[in-house]
Amino acid sequence: MTNPFLTLEYETAMENLGDDYYDEVAAAEFPQHILRFANYDLLSFMGLEKNSVTENDWIEAFGKFQGIRSFLALKYHGYQFGAYNPQLGDGRGFLYGQIRGIDGSLYDFGTKGSGRTPYSRTADGRLTLKGGVREVIAGEALHRLGVNTSRCFSLIETGESLWRGDEPSPTRSSVMVRFSQSHIRFGSFERLYYFKRPDLIKNLLDHVIYYYYPHLTTSENPYIEFYRELVQRIALLAAQWMAAGFCHGVLNTDNMSITGESFDYGPYGFINTYDPFFVAAYFDYGGRYSYGNQPLICKLNLELLQKPLALLIPYQDLQAQLTNYDQYYQQFYQSLMLRKLGFKNLPDNLGKKLVEETVNLLKESQVSYPKFFADLATQFNYGWHENHNLILENSDINSANLELWKKLYHQALENFVREELDNIQDTLNQYNPQIVPVRNIIEDIWQPITTEDNWQPFYDLLDKIKH
Repeated sequence: MTNPFLTLEYETAMENLGDDYYDEVAAAEFPQHILRFANYDLLSFMGLEKNSVTENDWIEAFGKFQGIRSFLALKYHGYQFGAYNPQLGDGRGFLYGQIRGIDGSLYDFGTKGSGRTPYSRTADGRLTLKGGVREVIAGEALHRLGVNTSRCFSLIETGESLWRGDEPSPTRSSVMVRFSQSHIRFGSFERLYYFKRPDLIKNLLDHVIYYYYPHLTTSENPYIEFYRELVQRIALLAAQWMAAGFCHGVLNTDNMSITGESFDYGPYGFINTYDPFFVAAYFDYGGRYSYGNQPLICKLNLELLQKPLALLIPYQDLQAQLTNYDQYYQQFYQSLMLRKLGFKNLPDNLGKKLVEETVNLLKESQVSYPKFFADLATQFNYGWHENHNLILENSDINSANLELWKKLYHQALENFVREELDNIQDTLNQYNPQIVPVRNIIEDIWQPITTEDNWQPFYDLLDKIKH
């Protein structure tokens, strides 16, 4: 039988740009290949069915990297913790291939842990198994929470022993394939600015608009329209992270996607309780990328991107678009938080007040952030519409703000007739999964993997997240 992954109609969009943007590289050879995760849900994007691929198909294509395509390690720089670093690039991964989805959009397969490249420097180009497991969980959880995100396509254990300072070593190794809209980063443009190549910036921007913003190709001014829409997309992404209680580990400009998509989030974390100072990365000593700083950092990264773009677009036009960021963010965050509360529309003043008091309640009580919203979904009933005292009546929340919040929530419910309450219940269920993988949950499923090679808790967790 022919491997369907090797006969997909791969496109050469990035390759056609030329080697100013990448280096061709070879994949590492691994002593072992054990398929630990295969994202069958994504097969439909490429017109494949689950029963059309075998376990060996996944391993051949995404573990042994068979086929005749060129593998491209992309070139980029970036601002890391505010300091410019020109020593970056794909150091342990490459662009495996690009395909056209059944929706007509272009998608990337990008690897992580696939071996050394010209940008590996002193690193080994490998990925720990735990790092791969964590990214699988994050991608699926963010997707379930409605966040625009890349997702893991496959995770294969590779049989090597790795030494790391942040994990008990030796530790197990893996290679992962990520499925995303694009692996082009803010840092891809910043590198070209560093080398003073406005011609290459123009080529890359034309490429990005053609493939990822095709509706702008007929615009009178596609460049400034691209930046306007990117500002909007990043504001939405920041609002999605904040509403989901997600903290990106390393919000450097090299980890910002030009399509406004979550990827490369390193040692991420979902908040246990509402804490603006929560930091996901153990090496973020100053809290630059804390949970509460994310909207501001995203805006700052958009501002830094103006440097290369200003070689093609008047600076004042870029600045004018960025001034809308705060308004976009507030509108998106307000709307997303109301959905978590079950409402798709409320009078503006009431909606704003309810979101404010919800955040105040969460912050002051330090109740579990994911459990609070999960409880709203499971405990919601018609009685809440009649009597505010019945709202979360079994809750153990200890807060002086609880009574005010209940009255506001009841006031919001009074905007709807009884027959509309089922819609509120459906919205609560849609936006509030019962399982959010905070750190202790991830550690609980990692323990049996490392001690017994028992993967069932991992698969059970993914099933709970999905459903």
